[in-house]
Amino acid sequence: MDVSRARSESAIITFRPALPPSLPKPKLSQQDLQTLDSPPPEPADWRPGSRVPQTGNATLRRLGMTVMRVLGWQFEGAFPNREKFVAIIAPHTSNLDFPILLMAKWALNIDIRFMAKDSVFRGPVGVFMRAIGGIAVERTNAHNLVDSSVLEFSKREKLVLALAPEGTRKKVPGWKSGFWHIAKGANVPIVCVALDFRRKRIRLGPELLATEDDATIGIARVKSSYDGVIGRHPDRMC
Repeated sequence: MDVSRARSESAIITFRPALPPSLPKPKLSQQDLQTLDSPPPEPADWRPGSRVPQTGNATLRRLGMTVMRVLGWQFEGAFPNREKFVAIIAPHTSNLDFPILLMAKWALNIDIRFMAKDSVFRGPVGVFMRAIGGIAVERTNAHNLVDSSVLEFSKREKLVLALAPEGTRKKVPGWKSGFWHIAKGANVPIVCVALDFRRKRIRLGPELLATEDDATIGIARVKSSYDGVIGRHPDRMC
């Protein structure tokens, strides 16, 4: 036997990595097993309930949700599950308020109506205004608008009426009282919708009732629910 070959073969060492010791299987409690079997929790649902009037237009709903997502806007809260209420939208300080709120209306798939002077409902513009929920009214005076709105609530089984309490995007001394008298006269709740540009949030709620005999006191209470909400132009907020 070749001595050099034998020495070479004896110098070869075979290396086999040691296997890690097997770890004990974790023992899961019954509560852990139930948690694993359960679906993940759903996020807060801002979609309107079945009693709220809805349009049923899936195409516009997808469009509204897509545009809001691209622009970075989100919803907070939810509308009450009611057939009738007055939705007041504030602060109203910019021309951008309308397209953002229109996208929100479509995303919510909610059939929101609004009153506008009858002169707007002429020609092609009138067709568009009616298509997005406009109701023509002769606005000869504030009382006529209130009476017409109360009458609409009495005629319809379902109605969500949207109003801007400032009445204009310009700076005004205070809120107009029309929304309060409409809600009180129609015996429907007021739902506060806040348009917060600083946080890009559209807050749905709270729901309030027009209970005070003095409208000034009641409006001040409703307005306090908008504390901390910032419009696009804060200098125009009242």
